[in-house]
Amino acid sequence: MKFSCEKALLQTAINTTSRAVSPKSSIPALEGILLEAGEDLRLTGYNLETGIRTIVPAEIQSKGTLVLGARLFGEIIRKLPDDIITFTAENYMVNIKCGMSEFNILGTDPEEFPELPNVEYQNSFTIERSKLKAMIGQTLFAVSDNESRPIHTGSLFEVDQNGLTIVSVDGYRLALRHESIQNKEGTDGFSFVVPGAALSEVEKICSDVDEPASVTQGSRHVMFKVGDTMLVARRLEGEFLAYRQAIPRNNTIHVEGDTKTLLASIDRVSLIISDKLKSPLRCVFDQDLLRITTKTAIGDAADQCPIQGDGTGLEIGFNNKYLMDALRAAPADRVRLELTTSVSPCVILPVEGEENFLYMVLPVRLKAGE
Repeated sequence: MKFSCEKALLQTAINTTSRAVSPKSSIPALEGILLEAGEDLRLTGYNLETGIRTIVPAEIQSKGTLVLGARLFGEIIRKLPDDIITFTAENYMVNIKCGMSEFNILGTDPEEFPELPNVEYQNSFTIERSKLKAMIGQTLFAVSDNESRPIHTGSLFEVDQNGLTIVSVDGYRLALRHESIQNKEGTDGFSFVVPGAALSEVEKICSDVDEPASVTQGSRHVMFKVGDTMLVARRLEGEFLAYRQAIPRNNTIHVEGDTKTLLASIDRVSLIISDKLKSPLRCVFDQDLLRITTKTAIGDAADQCPIQGDGTGLEIGFNNKYLMDALRAAPADRVRLELTTSVSPCVILPVEGEENFLYMVLPVRLKAGE
């Protein structure tokens, strides 16, 4: 096996595939990256849950396959000078040359590296990479980390004639994003749940460009193809929350506010809240004014934020982090907050344009002294 390629291109490919490498595994090959030099140079990382394969532009002199420890291989390539790397492997001994630097390291048998799962095609769609990246980033924060409901440790992808909807829930809040898609193939409407850990890697792989990414649903896996990189993840099985029934839309109180101004007010009051000193935000929605207060062992804080609309003096408690996460993710300059009572959820929507996002935050019960 022998090939040569640019250092920067190889380093990027190693960084990408390393995200799917097991840091520690009973199968030593899973701690490595599979290199395949054939018609092109392919690098693969796989931790039995998520697999990432990417193609690197390279000049291949002789074909072959080999597994190299991801950590050492990555460190060597990262610290080499910016030049052309020449890679030669004889049996399992690997020679890496670049400029005045040279390394000889030992690889392992590629036979021990498990094959990436085959995605048995059911349905597919394509969407701009920038859209997919934004949709994942703006819903991933609400994915549950509670393993007692494994289905909610992922995000629901729902595809119909109107486009793609991504939904995440964790029992305290809900995040929803909707966008049109370029085209879809397969059944009229289909849905599947992708693990949050895999979506976090898809977000990193997607760049802010309008070039398409393709998503393929298989019977047990889902495949994301972004340029020369492919990610395969196991689908989560189970009954996802019937989210449409969970979102109240007949709310009696509607107020509007500037997203950044609301966020800044909550952020200031949150300065005295910490992991050790937890306390809910006490929010009072008056005519054209939102008053926010909180109290912890180290003191109290208060702030006021201008809003539009009459909150009828509604007093409601919220977890500051959950409210801030939703406002940070909201892709709109102005948002509408829909409320009804102090024990019903707050729904956050865009003021203008179509409803391409919706966030729901459940309230926290306020104690009299807080």
